[in-house]
Amino acid sequence: MYRMKTLNKITKIITISVASATIALVATQAWASGSHGGGHGAQTNIGTPGKAADATRTIEIRMLDNFYEPEAISVKEGETVRFVITNAGEFVHEFNIGTPDMHAAHQKEMVTMMEHGILEADKINHDMMKMDMGGGKTMEHNDPNSVLLEPGKSGEVTWTFAKAGKIEFACNVPGHYDAGMMGPVLFK
Repeated sequence: MYRMKTLNKITKIITISVASATIALVATQAWASGSHGGGHGAQTNIGTPGKAADATRTIEIRMLDNFYEPEAISVKEGETVRFVITNAGEFVHEFNIGTPDMHAAHQKEMVTMMEHGILEADKINHDMMKMDMGGGKTMEHNDPNSVLLEPGKSGEVTWTFAKAGKIEFACNVPGHYDAGMMGPVLFK
């Protein structure tokens, strides 16, 4: 039993490492102005940060290794939702609300975080996130539509959704989105 658990863990680490290396080979460094760039809440067509007091409901999200529970969420136009997110997996995961294009841009930034040792498979080097990466840019990952969590940690995102559109929630840690760690935001 112990050998099987160890083998499964090693297989997961190798899978994520190979995916990360593949992405790193094809990705270009994407730096946007400010802290951690335009892969997050820079576009208002997905909505705006909300206040927990204005939330009409709370949705609990569990992040496991390369999938979410629930796999999809439904919202109404203009609705404010408080998300309580728990990383129940063995690796670092992200909950990020955005369009497919926003996620693609953000994935390049996340590769950069791995390349600089800020992000590891199961650890975030928080002190390194504040370092100047050149031109006053940091990788602090403090945008209101996103939370990056180590295993066993929890966080919150409160979001007011705009009009219906192609919006998804996703994990942009290298290799995770491609492995299927994303889900649609469905409008009622």
